Amino acid sequence: MLSRVSKRFISITLNQPVKPPFIPLVSENGFPDAIGNTPLLKLPRISSSIGRNIYAKAEFMNPGGSIKDRAAIYIINDAEKKGLIKPGGTIVEGTAGNTGIGLAHVCRAKGYKCVIYMPNTQSKTKIETLRLLGAEVHPVPAVAFTDPQNYNHQAKRHAEGLENAVWTNQFDNIANRQAHIETTGPEIWAQLDGNVDAFTCSTGTGGTFAGTSRYLKTISNGKVKAVLADPPGSVLYSYIKSNGKEIVRGGSSFTEGIGQGRVTDNLKPDLDIIDEAIQIPDEDSIVMVYRLLDEEGLFLGGTGALNVAAAVKVAESLPEGSNVVTILADSAHKYADRIFSKEWLKTKGLYDAIPEHLKKYATLD
Repeated sequence: MLSRVSKRFISITLNQPVKPPFIPLVSENGFPDAIGNTPLLKLPRISSSIGRNIYAKAEFMNPGGSIKDRAAIYIINDAEKKGLIKPGGTIVEGTAGNTGIGLAHVCRAKGYKCVIYMPNTQSKTKIETLRLLGAEVHPVPAVAFTDPQNYNHQAKRHAEGLENAVWTNQFDNIANRQAHIETTGPEIWAQLDGNVDAFTCSTGTGGTFAGTSRYLKTISNGKVKAVLADPPGSVLYSYIKSNGKEIVRGGSSFTEGIGQGRVTDNLKPDLDIIDEAIQIPDEDSIVMVYRLLDEEGLFLGGTGALNVAAAVKVAESLPEGSNVVTILADSAHKYADRIFSKEWLKTKGLYDAIPEHLKKYATLD
């Protein structure tokens, strides 16, 4: 999956060893093989402020712009291996946006049609991006998974009504989880030479958190602490804290594509390795959006900000100098018209949570 290392090194003759200024990666197969192998960024100022090291995978640097490129290529490759899709066929998915964008890119590269069902609560930019990528997009009312009109069920029915089509079922298709067992986890471990004390991130499908946690737990013989981060409105925090005895519903979050109303098949196999769950208030997440821009120069969406806020909380519970890793899921480009709008923030009751010195970034109407 990862791009190969090019043999086209520059010949340099010196009397001492030379460290190449970069690792020259080449994707001979275009978009699909360029997915993954993202940088791991230390967040220097945030790390310094707490005396622990926060490292974050720059998943916005995937060619489709998010962590979901990894799931997209694994899911489609799995469907091809199983003979579920043939050339010229149709990929159908229910998605809050980023998986759809990843699928649309891969479909274009592989010659498939792409049909996406998504909640109509998602950002306009996501919908427009999908259509620009050639996907057929169906925004539908956001209803619970138990409702037959839930966007996932509508996607499944659409695929069943077509010839040579597959519903990729990202929430319960464990090829999603496998992508992170085989790529995200190993990359993190190699990038820190095994010096990983904890991993935390939020969940939507559960694939990123479960697959990465499983790999890191296994290779470290259980040493790496796995902490699930949850936004308001998701049931997973209450489910994990109660050891599966309670599912507390209610509430909502400005973040998109994370939080869950059930335990997915991607998450289910790894419930036993979760050490802790933490819930991050929207106020903490929006402040971190602005802090990351101001202190680290990173223009990130709400999911990445929530993940960093969670990483800080986890790090503060560990000894000084500990290394905590999280995921920067995507950039802020798809959400900027909301999260940097003073008026929108006020309607969500979030504007007053932002420190005065950071409000200068809320420049949009």
